[in-house]
Amino acid sequence: MLYGITAAATALLLTALLAAALRTPALRLRLVERRRQRDVPLSGGVAVVLVTGLVVGAGEWLGVAPPADGAGGVLVAAGAVALLGLAGDVWRLRRRVLAAGTGVAAACVVPYGETGVGTGLLAVAWVVAVVLGFRGLDHADGLAGTVGVVTAFGVAACAAVELMDGIAGLMSVLAAALTGFLLHNWHPARVALGSCGSMSAGFVIAVGAVYARAGFGVVESAGVLFALTAVVGADAVLVLGARRLAGRGVGRGGPDHLAHRLRRLGLTAPGASLLLGIGALSGMLVGVLAHAGHIRAGALWWVAGGVLGVVFALSRVPVYGPRRSASPQVGAPLRVRNG
Repeated sequence: MLYGITAAATALLLTALLAAALRTPALRLRLVERRRQRDVPLSGGVAVVLVTGLVVGAGEWLGVAPPADGAGGVLVAAGAVALLGLAGDVWRLRRRVLAAGTGVAAACVVPYGETGVGTGLLAVAWVVAVVLGFRGLDHADGLAGTVGVVTAFGVAACAAVELMDGIAGLMSVLAAALTGFLLHNWHPARVALGSCGSMSAGFVIAVGAVYARAGFGVVESAGVLFALTAVVGADAVLVLGARRLAGRGVGRGGPDHLAHRLRRLGLTAPGASLLLGIGALSGMLVGVLAHAGHIRAGALWWVAGGVLGVVFALSRVPVYGPRRSASPQVGAPLRVRNG
């Protein structure tokens, strides 16, 4: 208990300090993302990755951390995904390259002994989908961090139920690191996660959830995993469906995510992130309670129904307007991140 509190507090403080310290170097190296006519340095992701690895590694080295329970392997694979994401931030790698690299990393750590090969491969595909979904959430101030904190705590609770203290400790440290990052990422954001931070955080959360559900039934596990990541799933379904129906390429960015549509309905940027955070919390609570056996698995259908209702309602919000020719007098159009 004392280790968990100390590790979480240390991760929060160090991430807040490191994200601020790396902000100037990121600006000088032009490792930035354009948001509403301002450059946001991508130093937050590097800070989250470094601090999470440092705190968890220091705990194991000092012998005060709980048994690893596979957390060490997950952390190493997440480090590889973070490097891949950093390369994507620098060289703008294609989405399929990021997906392939993430799939290889996930295939190396999925517990096939408990899941079986077939279910394990399905888990790999789900991990890749969640990682890309988290990457897509990083387009709005405070959104990816808020959803990440909520989801990481939910996975930590599921792991604790299964007495996987190593996975639970890793999730708690990640949640604390993301909270420290949020101190700089809340609107107006001064730093962002970038692919480095969002992909690695999504990877740790997704793989941790797979570990917690390994050995359970496939159908019920799918429901629990979906509930834990309800906002990520809703955003991905909405974006992919809208782009296909509009005849746009699924890899082509646009202002068509959940937060974009909520902003068009009149919500402020903090309001949209807070509302989606509440949605993530609601789905997470249902997933944790279903995992622990405190509610029937049928309650998971309510989460699915809620997600479909939100997707349908927000799909009616117009986001694709007619193309406008750029005018030199007006200036260059705002670049929207490929989400």
